[in-house]
Amino acid sequence: MITAIVLVDCATDSIPEVAETLAGLAGVSEVYSVAGHVDLIAIVRVREFDEIAEVIAGRISKVPGVLNTESHIAFRAYSQHDLEAAFAIGLGDAD
Repeated sequence: MITAIVLVDCATDSIPEVAETLAGLAGVSEVYSVAGHVDLIAIVRVREFDEIAEVIAGRISKVPGVLNTESHIAFRAYSQHDLEAAFAIGLGDAD
């Protein structure tokens, strides 16, 4: 699975509508409304690298109200669960 994090600038008066539209697009798994220098963050998950361009340039960028996107391709995912497993030393509870 290939994951891309897409930062989305929107027309201010259309953020909720853009977010709902993005969330309904094939290849977009999550959309977050955020504070900061962008309005939305979309998480794109696809099976093939070629699909990234299709989803971002072909779908997300064409949604009315989207002004600009900046995309970041994830190389590896780290979760709290993964980190705990990596650093666990396997000792049982010392009761």
